[in-house]
Amino acid sequence: MPTYIRLTDYKSSEEKEKGFFDPKNRYEAKQEDFEKIPGSPIAYWVSDRVKEIFEKGIKLGKIANPRIGMATGNNDLFMRQWQEVEFKRVGLNIRNIRKSIESNKKWFPYNKGGDFKRWYGNQEYIVNWENNGELIRTYTNEKGKVRSHNYNDDFIFKESLSWSFLSSNSFGIRYTQPGFLFDNTGSSMFLYDNHNTTYLLSFLSSKVAYNFLKLLNPTMSFQPGNLSNLPIIFPKDNSIKQKIDQLTQQNIDISKKEWDSRETSWDFKINPLIDFSKELRAKGKELTLKDAYNRYCEYWREKFFTLHKNEEELNRLFIEIYELEDELTPEVDLKDITILKNEAKIVDGELEFQSDEIIKQFISYAVGVMFGRYSLDHNGLHIANMDESVEEVNSKFNIQNSTFEIDEDNIIPVLEDEYFDDDIVNRFTQFVKAVFGKEHLRENLEFIEDALGMSVRKYFIKGFYEDHIKRYKKRPIYWMVSSPKKSFMSLFYMHRYKSDIFAKIQNDYLREYITKLESSKELAQREAHDSTNSPAQRKKANKVVENINKKLDEIIKFDREVLTSFAQNRVEIDLDDGVKVNYCKFKEILYPISGLCKK
Repeated sequence: MPTYIRLTDYKSSEEKEKGFFDPKNRYEAKQEDFEKIPGSPIAYWVSDRVKEIFEKGIKLGKIANPRIGMATGNNDLFMRQWQEVEFKRVGLNIRNIRKSIESNKKWFPYNKGGDFKRWYGNQEYIVNWENNGELIRTYTNEKGKVRSHNYNDDFIFKESLSWSFLSSNSFGIRYTQPGFLFDNTGSSMFLYDNHNTTYLLSFLSSKVAYNFLKLLNPTMSFQPGNLSNLPIIFPKDNSIKQKIDQLTQQNIDISKKEWDSRETSWDFKINPLIDFSKELRAKGKELTLKDAYNRYCEYWREKFFTLHKNEEELNRLFIEIYELEDELTPEVDLKDITILKNEAKIVDGELEFQSDEIIKQFISYAVGVMFGRYSLDHNGLHIANMDESVEEVNSKFNIQNSTFEIDEDNIIPVLEDEYFDDDIVNRFTQFVKAVFGKEHLRENLEFIEDALGMSVRKYFIKGFYEDHIKRYKKRPIYWMVSSPKKSFMSLFYMHRYKSDIFAKIQNDYLREYITKLESSKELAQREAHDSTNSPAQRKKANKVVENINKKLDEIIKFDREVLTSFAQNRVEIDLDDGVKVNYCKFKEILYPISGLCKK
């Protein structure tokens, strides 16, 4: 019988040499045993029990159909992040092709794999499937050959389990509700009997399944064929299956709520801190932002460890079902729990919340309310289509007296000092007051600045827009007009874009700002030349004059040589073209995003 020596766990040549002489690394295996595992991998280290499982278990392919997804032929043309387009053109919860055509929608949810995540999530993309994918199906290359393929007509819009093409140290598979198409990097599985959906999801998320997958494909680029060959064993006691189904559904629910707690989910309703503040208010408790933050941490800490406990219990159950107690243990490393990856980290075995990120999400929501993307008077999106006026949308939601008024001209200046009534720091302060009341305003603002590690104004000047670009994966929904050295900056919301917006920015803000700077300069010059002032006061005033002169030189040049042409040539945009196309039309006057626009 052949003898094999396994040295894959050793990194250095010295370790491998020592391992070579270690008896525990020596295995004997019969050639015919390899055939018991699909694909006949030379898995000489595999136990007799694992070989028996593969030999006698039901192949997953008999109870489900794993499928590789579609290739559009041109993702830049046919795919978007969902927030890029007008929301009224997105078809959610569509159940079949006929209903997709009848809906007259253009964009539909599109599974594209994404980062390692279990149970639920990675629902970010949409694809142009208008009229049953007419444009994609007829899109050709220069030789007239159709570039797209693998449409999966029999499976699109159906409930599925979806996974990312590549895995690192585990397997991330998620529940996907009906209504999706899927990409070739976001393969999906469709069950013949949906009663087994949660059971199969749970098994595929277990250590048992991952151990088997590594045998079938050591490269860890898990293909539909690899999953089809997994051996499925159902528990003899139906109560165990019911328990597995119950725990799995709880994991889905926790992960979905976590995914939807961020504004990058199309099912996002309200910022969690504001939601928890309402809960506290309903209980008659004193209301501060810190109270809401502490409640947030308390709630999500409990959910995180519930998810962790459930995953370990599910591992234990599957290890027992497959009788692998001698080979696997149920423990799950806390870092492998796939919720709160942005909001918390594991430090010395403890869950440590990142207050800066949680507060930044609060600030992002606040800016959304300023622009009317959201409203404090109802949950979910408020203005998300270009042809909607503030008055029309308020009327649609029966809002007569807004808790917080939407910025009327869709322009909010972001400057080093408060030169305008609708200055972003002033508007944010009013937002905090509207949500948490004026009695704790100072305390709440101090809590925000402590979390940020800087003043609110400095964050808006130095950090907010970079965070916004990162949050929306280089497809921002708020656009920043910026002079080259950022002496002048102002935000506007792309879903409220009008072709005259740059003229308004120029006339109502930039040139007004120039006038205000010149007035400040004159005042500083008088102080610098006033002999009654101390030398230190005159020196400080001269520095102010010098700083203002630098700003004036920059923004006057920006006004004359760059902004004027955009203010005069009123360019229309079509949100269906996506942020990359539209943003880059104005790249000379918008905040530069690395790698977005060609030079």
